[in-house]
Amino acid sequence: MKDLADFHYPISDLFLQPKTASDWDQFRLSNEQIDFFHENGYLAGIQLLNENQIQALKKALDEVMDPQHPLHHLFHEFHSNESGDPNKVLFHSLGHWRIAEAFHDVIWNPAFRMAASQLLGDRAVRFWHDQLFCKPAHHGGNVAWHQDYSYWTRTIEMQHLTCWCGLDDATEENGCLQYVPGSHSWGLLEKPALAGEMDGLMAMMTEEQKSNFKPVAIPLKAGYAAFHHPLLVHGSFANYSDRSRKAFVLNVFADGTISNSDEPLLEGVPVIPKGEKMQGKFFPLIFEPKNR
Repeated sequence: MKDLADFHYPISDLFLQPKTASDWDQFRLSNEQIDFFHENGYLAGIQLLNENQIQALKKALDEVMDPQHPLHHLFHEFHSNESGDPNKVLFHSLGHWRIAEAFHDVIWNPAFRMAASQLLGDRAVRFWHDQLFCKPAHHGGNVAWHQDYSYWTRTIEMQHLTCWCGLDDATEENGCLQYVPGSHSWGLLEKPALAGEMDGLMAMMTEEQKSNFKPVAIPLKAGYAAFHHPLLVHGSFANYSDRSRKAFVLNVFADGTISNSDEPLLEGVPVIPKGEKMQGKFFPLIFEPKNR
């Protein structure tokens, strides 16, 4: 049994890799899409997966959710229910790319890598960490309003990006993403408990921010993704519908990001001393613009 973090390249044939510059062109975002991202703080509706890839990832998800998985110790975090309330279940994990081939290789999905580089200003991209967010039918919990970077200040400078991709259709009924357009310009707010009260962040906002707090729902078909800025306020409501809402998240940053802590950046990861570059086994370089 291997730690797949040792492999900084695709290890299966799940995602066909481009071989020429023209092969990459099919994955390029338009200037209009990039402008929308910078104005609003997000870009949604980007197809990352076909049906075969969706099914492979769902199979892998079912396997890694088992607390008895033989490689369970490789998770950075594993919460069968982060909320602690059996009526509001939120499965949340970090580190499954180390365990399942499909989740390892989705990091090298060319559609994801190209979009990430473009949205980071055509920069080289390094992997930060992955997440799973799964809400079962009928009693799936919420994810409170928050900004991702409020949990990531141990890495600087802020040049991060989040990609959320559904493995089920995400609708308002089963707790799809909700974004607050333009909130990426509000600056850094305090961090709430991720699976706590939905509106915990509101107490940390100015009156002007509260008046501009106008969330929009982001329903997405399975296999489609939304990218968002590290300061964009977002969250998702509970799932009381008859359908589950399973999703994975890929977090990245521009190459050159450094550690801002002398503590481990993730559970089980050796310390990268404060001021040193984020690199090595757990933070692989996944895209260089010159290579396309």
